[in-house]
Amino acid sequence: MTTATAAALGLAEWTALEDAHRRRADELTAAHRARAARGEKHPVEDFLFTYYSYKPALLRRWHPGAEIELRDAATTARVHWRGYRPGREPGSLIVDVVAWRTEHGALIENIARLLRATAGRAAGFGCFGLHEWAMVYRAAETRHEVPLRLGAGGTDAVVEAHDLRCTHFDAYRFFTPDAVPRNRVEPTRERQAALEQPGCLHAGMDLYKWAVKLGPLVPGELLLDAFELARDIRTLDMRASPYDLRAWGYSAVAIETPEGKAQYVRAQRGFAERGQAIRARLLDIAERP
Repeated sequence: MTTATAAALGLAEWTALEDAHRRRADELTAAHRARAARGEKHPVEDFLFTYYSYKPALLRRWHPGAEIELRDAATTARVHWRGYRPGREPGSLIVDVVAWRTEHGALIENIARLLRATAGRAAGFGCFGLHEWAMVYRAAETRHEVPLRLGAGGTDAVVEAHDLRCTHFDAYRFFTPDAVPRNRVEPTRERQAALEQPGCLHAGMDLYKWAVKLGPLVPGELLLDAFELARDIRTLDMRASPYDLRAWGYSAVAIETPEGKAQYVRAQRGFAERGQAIRARLLDIAERP
């Protein structure tokens, strides 16, 4: 039985699902937690825990999603969690959808608007991950303590040889001043819903953020699916970047070459497909009465 089809779950059923969720979350964050304990930084994987500011403990918190009643849950620590109310049966708990939507209505509406607009737009596959290159274009310093694999001059030459097509504001806002006027469009926070498109790697990573912000309305497995997608996208994002990450075990996706561009687009299309499936599920949750 899964949380997608069950109307109510007994204590043994839902605690088994919760335990499985925690194991999966722990596996996904094990390397990061080990490095954090040693005080070590990682130029690729730390991003999901620093830029998004969500700690590994958040991923361990399993929710069944809306309309799934958890029997005998009132005797567990869950009774103190925000977003729950007593269920139909004595001692049961269920997500308090009405209260959550009342408290977070404006946020949920904004998330739904962005997801809807992005899902309905054609995916673009011509950016080749050049946003990372534009972030160090003609810059005195790099954003990461990692060398540039083509050097500063070679990196600048790649930017100058390409058409910048970034549509994602949260990537564009880190462009260097010299890179800003080279971009085809001028993304702003206000224009985000008008520009966001499903081929964008950052739009795919942000699905993790929207899953977190929708809180207990999102089933645990969907949250972890969104995190896994963000993790996989981040890896491509940095492999296609100007940084030399061989010391970290990453081979480059050399987007300055025809072969690298083709490799990038193949991966990008796969992520867009995965992202659209997750986006559709999140949109259904956000739009549900």
